[in-house]
This record gives sequence, structure tokens and C-alpha cells, in this order.
Amino acid sequence: MDPTALPRIAELAAPAAWQSIEFISDLHLQASEPRTFDAWRRFMASSRADALFILGDLFEVWVGDDVVDEPGFAADCAAVLQAAAKRLPVFVMHGNRDFLMGDGLMRTCGATLLEDPTVFTFGGARWLLTHGDALCVSDTKYMQFRAQVRDAAYQRAFLAKPLAERLAIGRAMRAESESRKGAGPSPDYGTVDDTLAAQWLEAADARTMIHGHTHQPREHDLGRGLTRIVLADWDLAATPPRCEVLRVDVWGAQRVTLA
Repeated sequence: MDPTALPRIAELAAPAAWQSIEFISDLHLQASEPRTFDAWRRFMASSRADALFILGDLFEVWVGDDVVDEPGFAADCAAVLQAAAKRLPVFVMHGNRDFLMGDGLMRTCGATLLEDPTVFTFGGARWLLTHGDALCVSDTKYMQFRAQVRDAAYQRAFLAKPLAERLAIGRAMRAESESRKGAGPSPDYGTVDDTLAAQWLEAADARTMIHGHTHQPREHDLGRGLTRIVLADWDLAATPPRCEVLRVDVWGAQRVTLA
């Protein structure tokens, strides 16, 4: 599959009554980071937006929806999602860490799994939403890995393994990720191809893209009136702590720091 080919783009239209939307991504929730979990739990309980969008990597790793059937961290996270979804619509997109989230988790929580990418029509504008990893085409090693793990046959085979085995694989993946961090980032990691991003926007008839993945929050002018907005990652153990929401209303987009 050609990673530079234009993807199928889903459509979602906001009800006319919606006035304010909030976007987050890249929380990488895990039991070893309780401060980030607590900040997320407080935010989910207090948001007054009309809808909430989580654009990927809510979890550091996700080994299958049946993990919420056992008491523990995943079940605690599902309970937070469920409580929020009773108050407002919650949309969740796959990231590069939690691409195995499925319909089971969404039914448990009352959330909606959002296709990547999706055009969201709101406030008289079309906003193109994506996690962002599919735009990092210069990282060829990652793109090969992505093609493998997004394959339906690969996912069926993985999910058929016993939960204990999948959890062990997840722990090994986290350990490998931490090891790579110690060696320093790949020069191509998180590098979005702006030409491809502009092509996605034009194909979607949208002017602004919102995405995560790169952990480099800023606004990028792509020319021709096109913009991509990068969401911040969350890490409450960092110095200074990172905990930011993008709030979009009829007047535009605004970053709101919670930490």
C-alpha cells in the first residue's frame, strides 16, 4: 500500500446546537503515571464542552477490549470514559499505541470510535481530524510497522492470543519504547509531510487540520490558506507539566492549559 495515497475521508457534522468542542490527544495513559491519569479524570468530569474528541494515543498500549473485564487500570480508565459519555458525546480515534481499541470498549463506555481521517463540520467550517502518524511518511521503518499492525489478519491473530500473553507483549513493547527514548529520537520520527497534509486538506475541502502524534504543539502555515494545528501531549510528571486542551468554538481555536 502506498503511504502517500489519499485516504478515504469520513464525514461528521455537528448538531446546530453545539457551541464549543474540546480536543485532546497523546495522553499515553498507563498505571505508572498516576498524575496524568488523575488530571485526565478531573478534566473528563469537568469539561463543559458540547462534545469531546480524543485524537489517538489515549493509552500507552492497548492489548484488547477484554482487558476492561478484569479489575485494574484499564477498567478504571473505562469507567472515566463511561461517566463522561453519560454527560456529553465522546469521540475516540485510534493512535499508533492504542489501535486495538474496538467496538467492545466503545459499547462499554458509550463512546464513538472515529475514523481516521474524518472531516468534522462545525461552526461553518470543515476541520480535518487525524491522529497524524499516517502523515509521517519519511519514517519508512514506522510506516512498515504501521502497515503490519493495522492489517486485519494480524489483529485477529494477536487478539486470539490469551490475555496474559497479550499483556506480556504489551509490557515488552513499553520496555522497548523506553529503550528507544534513551537512545534519542529518530530524525524522521514525528516529521509530518506538509505537502501530503495539504493534499489531504484539499481532498477534504477543509482549511484546517487538527492532529496529535508528534508531541510538538504549534500551528503550521501550509500556504494557500491551509493550516495544521498540532495538539499537545500530556505528561504531568514533566517539568513543567504538560496538560493542554484545544478548545474550538464559533470564534476559532484556542489552547487552554490545565496544569
